[in-house]
Amino acid sequence: MTILNVRPRRPLGLLALTTLALTLAACDDRAETNTDTSSGTTATTEGTGTAGGTGTAGGGTAGGTGSAEGTGAAGSGPAAGSVLVYQSSADIPTLDPGTSYDTASGAVVENLYETLVTYQGNSLTELRPLLATEWNVANEGTEYRFTLRDGVQFHTGNAFKCADAEYTFRRNLVTNTSDSGNWFLSESLLGTGANANDDDSVTWDKISSAVRCDGETLVFTLPQADPAFLSKLAYAGQSVVDSAHAKEIGEWDGTEATWREAVGKDLTDSPLSQNPSGTGAYRFVSRDANNLRAGAFADYWGDKANIENVLLQLVPEQAARQQAFLRGDADIIETGGRPIIEEQLRGKPGVAILDNLPDTTAFGFTMNQAIKGEGRLGSGKLDGQGIPANFFSDVDVRRGFMSAFDVATYIEEVQDGKGEPRNFLLPETFPGYNEAVEAPKFDLDAAREAFQRAWGGQVWENGFTVNASYRAGSIPQQTAMELLKRNIESLNPKFRVNIEAKQWSQILEDGNAGREIMINTGWAPDYADPDNFVHTFYSSDGYYHSRTNFEDEQIDGWVQEARTTTDSERRNELYTQIAERARDQAYYILMPSNPGIVAYRDSLQGISEDTFNPMTSFITGTLWKDLSKN
Repeated sequence: MTILNVRPRRPLGLLALTTLALTLAACDDRAETNTDTSSGTTATTEGTGTAGGTGTAGGGTAGGTGSAEGTGAAGSGPAAGSVLVYQSSADIPTLDPGTSYDTASGAVVENLYETLVTYQGNSLTELRPLLATEWNVANEGTEYRFTLRDGVQFHTGNAFKCADAEYTFRRNLVTNTSDSGNWFLSESLLGTGANANDDDSVTWDKISSAVRCDGETLVFTLPQADPAFLSKLAYAGQSVVDSAHAKEIGEWDGTEATWREAVGKDLTDSPLSQNPSGTGAYRFVSRDANNLRAGAFADYWGDKANIENVLLQLVPEQAARQQAFLRGDADIIETGGRPIIEEQLRGKPGVAILDNLPDTTAFGFTMNQAIKGEGRLGSGKLDGQGIPANFFSDVDVRRGFMSAFDVATYIEEVQDGKGEPRNFLLPETFPGYNEAVEAPKFDLDAAREAFQRAWGGQVWENGFTVNASYRAGSIPQQTAMELLKRNIESLNPKFRVNIEAKQWSQILEDGNAGREIMINTGWAPDYADPDNFVHTFYSSDGYYHSRTNFEDEQIDGWVQEARTTTDSERRNELYTQIAERARDQAYYILMPSNPGIVAYRDSLQGISEDTFNPMTSFITGTLWKDLSKN
C-alpha cells in the first residue's frame, strides 16, 4: 500500500498478513499491502478520488466545489440486544487513527471515527462529503477549503470543531511514524514522505501553514497540485480525533513548543488507542486479549446503526471459526479463502455467498537486478552453480522468466478459474488501467530464445541456479513458484530454480534489504488512485525499489508527470506508456487478477454487490452501521 520516499514503512502487507487467510491487505513493510492471493476477498486502506478538483455529493471532479446535505439522525436506532459477531485470526494492533496502517485496525477505526470525505456507494472514483459538507479548490489545485458539518458530537460529548481537524492532521504530519500511512499525506502537504527526524525541510512553520483553521473552515495548502489529495483524505488513518480528549489523556498537546518531542513517536499503544473517541456510529466499549466490543452511539449525527453491539473475536483456529459460523454463533468469519468457501461452506444451511467482487490488489514476482549479500547467490557466477548479483539486469533473462510463467494454469489450479491475466501492476478496477494493452504471454519458445540470447549466450551454455522464496504456508505462492520452476527447468537441464518457504517477517526484512532474489510481492491501496500502485512498483524511489533495483529514467519521468498533472486524460496516457514499457522490459512477472468472495450468515442483511466498496476495510465492504440482522 504505499510508496516510500525516504525510510522503510510498515505495509499493509503486514497487516494483510495478519488477516492473511481472510483477505488481503494493503501494503508491505511500511505501507504495502502484501496480501495473499488465495484469500479471495479484499480489505484495504482508503483512497480514491479524482484529480485536483471539487466534488459533489456524487463524487470529486476536477476544479470545482463539492457539497452535500447531512443525512441527519434519520434511523430508528438499533434493535435492542442485536449483536454482530465477527471471528478472525488477526489481532488488532491499534485503535489510534494516527498509526493504523493495517486492515485489522482499519476495520475498527473506520467505524469509531470518520473522515472529511468518503466513497460514494461502491465507487472507487467518486467521493462524497462526510465530516465536511462541501469543499472548494483554488490556486490551481494547491488550496483546499473544507466547510465542516455542524451538530456533530464525539463519543465523549465534545462538539466537533475545526480545531479537532486541524489538530488531527498536524498530529499526523508531526508523528508520521513508520507504522502509519501518514507518509502520503506528508508528501502532499510538505513535499516529502519523511518526518522531521529524517528530513530537515520539515518544520513547524511548514506544518502549521499546510493545515490551519480560518474560523470554522479547514484550509489545506499544498506546495504543488496533487491529483490524489482528495482520495488520500478518505483513508481511515486520516479520521478526525477528539483533540480535547486526546490532550486530556496524555497525547501531544498540539503546540509548537512540544512538537519536536512528538516526531516519530510510536502511537501503536498510545493513550488514544486505549481510550478512543471519534464521531462514528459506534463507540468503543472494551477490549481484552481475545475480544473487542463496540456499541451503537446514541448521539450519532447521521443515520443510526441498525445493530446495537459489535463483537470482534480473535479465534486462531480455522476449524473453530468454521464450526462457530456453521452453527450460527458467528455472523461472518475469516474463512481461509475461495477453496474453503467453495468446498466446505457453499450450499450449507444459513450460509450466503457474495462472489466476483472487485480485486483492488496487484501481485507480481520480483527479479532483483542488484542482489545484496552473497549468501543466496551460490557461486556468484554464471557457471551453473549460482548467479552473479546483477543476473537479472539482462533484459533477456527477465524476458525468459516472464515468458515461462503459465498464467492460465495458475488461474485454473489456484483460483478455480476465476480471474484474468494482467498487463500492469495496477488493478483493472482502477483508473489508468488500459485493457487494450496486451498482457505478457506464456510462451516457452519465446522463453528459450530469450535465454539463448541472455548474457551473450552464457546463460544457455553454462546454466544457472536461482534461489527464490515464498511465504511459508501460502499454497498459492508455493504453487506459482512450482509452476515457474517446472517450466524454467524444462527448457535446459542446466537451469535450476530452488524454492524455499520462509516466514513472512523474514521475507519482509530480506526483501526490503535487497537480499531476496525473487519473491511474490503484492500491494493493496492506501488510496484509490493509480499513483499508489505505479509509484510503488515502478519508480526508482518507490517502496519496492529495494526488491527490484531497476532504474528506468523514461518511466521515472512519466511517473513524476502523472503525479503532478490534474489532466485525467494525460494521466491515462502516461500510465499506458508505463505499462507498455514495463512489460517490454519485463520488470515483473505479473500475477492475474483474483475476484473476491465473502461468505456470511444469511440472517445478516446489507451485503451486496451494490454496497460492497473494496476501499472499506471490513470484510463486508461496508461499515457496521449499514448492516442489520433479521
